[in-house]
Amino acid sequence: MNTADLGLPVDVPSTALFTDQYELTMLQAALKAGTGERRSVFEVFTRRLPEGRRYGVVAGTGRVLDAVENFRFDADVINFLRERRIVDEATLKWLSSYRFGGDIWGYPEGEVYLPGSPILRVEGSFAECVLLETVILSILNHDSAIAAAASRMSSAAGERPLIEMGARRTHELAAVAASRAAYVGGFATTSDLAAGFRYDIPTVGTSAHAFTLLHDNERDAFQAQVDSLGPGTTLLVDTYDVTEAVRTAVEVAGPELGAVRIDSGDLLLVAHRVRQQLDELGATKTKIVVTSDLDEYAIASLAAAPVDAYGVGTQLVTGSGHPTCSMVYKLVARAHSADAEAPLEPVAKKSLGAKSSLGGRKWAARRTDEQGVAEAEVVGTGPVPPALADRQLLVELVKGGEVVAREPLDAVRDRHAAARAGLPLSATQLSRGEAVIPTEYL
Repeated sequence: MNTADLGLPVDVPSTALFTDQYELTMLQAALKAGTGERRSVFEVFTRRLPEGRRYGVVAGTGRVLDAVENFRFDADVINFLRERRIVDEATLKWLSSYRFGGDIWGYPEGEVYLPGSPILRVEGSFAECVLLETVILSILNHDSAIAAAASRMSSAAGERPLIEMGARRTHELAAVAASRAAYVGGFATTSDLAAGFRYDIPTVGTSAHAFTLLHDNERDAFQAQVDSLGPGTTLLVDTYDVTEAVRTAVEVAGPELGAVRIDSGDLLLVAHRVRQQLDELGATKTKIVVTSDLDEYAIASLAAAPVDAYGVGTQLVTGSGHPTCSMVYKLVARAHSADAEAPLEPVAKKSLGAKSSLGGRKWAARRTDEQGVAEAEVVGTGPVPPALADRQLLVELVKGGEVVAREPLDAVRDRHAAARAGLPLSATQLSRGEAVIPTEYL
């Protein structure tokens, strides 16, 4: 499925208003001053990882490309800006024909990143680049936070599959993006049908406690579900008494019962008891799925339990305590004039606090040891050392305003698995610590 053909799953004319007002007022002032056409370079990076995290995950790049393509100031948007007197008529005229015509480079989606990594580089005139700040950051900050949480959870789960089921715990549109990001981070399926429709993610789901409570007794509920969905379905067994429910489930579905789901209680203890009971009843192939406010720590604590799959909701879609990555979008270089041949000059904010940045158009490479394990993220503004020439991380995403790097979501998911596997083993430790490898600047 080519998801770009589906359009955006939001009821707005374009993505042009997914922005902050000051981007348009800066544009107006720059156009009037004659500086708006100066060639410029903006970069997305984060100064630090969320507390305790060892690495970040780049996610949302594909959605950024969709957003840039749909960043259009159509008649309704122009009229809104005119009625609110956001900008003057000269700026409105400029906006009415806006099309991003520059270049975008970035870490390929699914790749890991570290503090200072130039995750995305946007090049063009100041006027066309400055408008994209908010929409780019809103996508990357959200999706990368979810993907990082998903990556930690999938690492803790090992070979056991993870089900994303957090749609009811977040905004309805954020839920679709979260499901996509979770899939990038290693989740196998989603319960959200909009995510399945838009991104072709496998979907799953059977029944909730309400279905059991609807019927006169648990046996009737199980029988109705099996009659409809077959014995391979998953029966929810913790509405009343788990032991009695498991016995009834096997009696109704037979030993070929697909799975039982446990959504409450001491999951470690209950899972062991349910496994023993299933085996004694001859349902040796029936799987056990656990849910109930799981996070990566709870998943890790169940590693020794006879659990076959995990369903995760709230903690996933909220980034497991870190719902943003604190990424920023900063001007790092600009030309001295609007002349197309004018050389770029590094620029950077100076601050007494922790908000200073490094000027200059950057490249990035990951140095590895003799075993191919990453040992440093190297970021520079000058020539790339020959030893790192084939280790560069940024790839071309947009050229002359045209997207050149769309790819299937499964390819992104596979890339993340490979990138995480290339980090030191300590990257997957859940204990708090610093970035798994240092960032070096040349």
